[in-house]
Amino acid sequence: MIGIRAFASTDEDAVVALWEEAGLTRPWNDPRADIRRKLTVQPELFLVAVDDRRVIGSVMAGYDGHRGWLYYLATAPSSRGRGVARALVAEAERLLEAMGCPKVQLMVRPDNTGARGLYDALGYEPFDTWATGKRLIVDDPGGASASAP
Repeated sequence: MIGIRAFASTDEDAVVALWEEAGLTRPWNDPRADIRRKLTVQPELFLVAVDDRRVIGSVMAGYDGHRGWLYYLATAPSSRGRGVARALVAEAERLLEAMGCPKVQLMVRPDNTGARGLYDALGYEPFDTWATGKRLIVDDPGGASASAP
């Protein structure tokens, strides 16, 4: 039976492996640093799906008082098609709504057609928007984080 619960520190290795298997990690972004950061802000919105205590899914959510956001939605390839991602998104949305969050946003890489299809099926509106970002802290994957120059 699949359960959803808040991330626990003992889940870190399994979650990082899941993100790597799902193709969510990037060389310039340290997933362990992302986990450490998330645990300092709304850690209750970092969820994992488990099947017999094995991590098979994850989602990070956040609410800034204006909009909610979803990040790192992943399902283990061996568990896809079982509703894991749907359940994780539904629980994240429930928690965000309980905080008074009126709308949730997310970003999907253009080549990630599977995620785009999932979010479309979940009622997310497709937008043609330009998303940009600026790194304030440069991660050293596998090492300590240092401030950007």
